[in-house]
Amino acid sequence: MARMLGLNDVADKYAAIAKKMAVKWEEMANEGDHYRLAFDRKNTWSQKYNMVWDKLWNLNLFPNNVIGKELNYYLTKQNPYGLPLDSRKEYTKSDWIMWTAAMSSDKETFQKFSDPVYKYINETVSRVPISDWHHTDSGRWVGFRARSVIGGYWMKVLMVLTAIPSSFIKDKTVEFCIFSVPPLYETS
Repeated sequence: MARMLGLNDVADKYAAIAKKMAVKWEEMANEGDHYRLAFDRKNTWSQKYNMVWDKLWNLNLFPNNVIGKELNYYLTKQNPYGLPLDSRKEYTKSDWIMWTAAMSSDKETFQKFSDPVYKYINETVSRVPISDWHHTDSGRWVGFRARSVIGGYWMKVLMVLTAIPSSFIKDKTVEFCIFSVPPLYETS
């Protein structure tokens, strides 16, 4: 925001501080093939969903392909109805899964995270409006329902539209697909 206001010296100062902090975090949380839930908790992990903002805004704060390393690790932790929030329990926040998915560099990886969320929404036996807090092993509702955080499901759309110049959006139709959704009706 400082840069947008023309305060480049302020922006540079705080960007340098943030970059140093990200490097220190990477050193302290590094667990080899992933990063810890907390610095003092070995053999733990958690979704680092807030790194989506680093990617969205092209801040490039995190070194050594931290995002790619995390995404690859998360794929080993998937359950039928999504990626658990962290190593403590099997429940999740589906909006944060979609933030995590949005960090994927390709559609195939994105869908490895988004398809289980679709499966949860489509197959859950909990008859409540979409819940953003559910069990990833059973697809059952934990709590919360019909909350505005479901807007987080559209993070990939925000990232795609942010990357497209506004002049292009005004003049052209932008086509993209983020979910592999089966047809609603059989056609003969």
